[in-house]
Amino acid sequence: MTNRTAGWVERSRRKRADRLACLDEDLERRLPARYARRRPRRILAGTGAVMLGLFWVDAAVSWVLAPSDTAMIVNFVILGVLVVGGVPLAGQLIAVTRGLTAKRERELDERQLAARLRVFATSHRATTLVLAAVLAVTMIADRGGRESQIPGAALFLILFALLATHALLPLVVAAWQTPDPPPADDEGEDG
Repeated sequence: MTNRTAGWVERSRRKRADRLACLDEDLERRLPARYARRRPRRILAGTGAVMLGLFWVDAAVSWVLAPSDTAMIVNFVILGVLVVGGVPLAGQLIAVTRGLTAKRERELDERQLAARLRVFATSHRATTLVLAAVLAVTMIADRGGRESQIPGAALFLILFALLATHALLPLVVAAWQTPDPPPADDEGEDG
């Protein structure tokens, strides 16, 4: 029974490795050449940061305007922009980073592991700053004591923005920090 389980686990790992190799080849083939340089990748990362910022704008609008029809309309417009623009953008970020933040550690080499560690460390520091800013803003803005109330929609959207920041900021940071690939060696040259 143990040999069977070990064999199944090994086959599963091998199949996953084969799928990832095919995915890497597919990403390499489909990845636009414009992302081979740092500047376009950083523009893409900046766009991702703006999309993350929209989550926070949505929460702030709900805090100020909720409950009202204006708050609902603004929320739906922002969430529509996030769905229509954010989902393809997240796909582009995953492609540009070649799944650096999503792959298992054993599927990465030492260079990729070091890059992943830098990405997560930077993201962790940035998320800590965001949490501190949310705490400070909440403490300053909510001075009514027991009579003060934060609208339920705003609280939900703040928590959702925190979750989105925690989940997606590593992708943005990875796209920002990804170095240019080494120049291709010309096989016809001596030297």
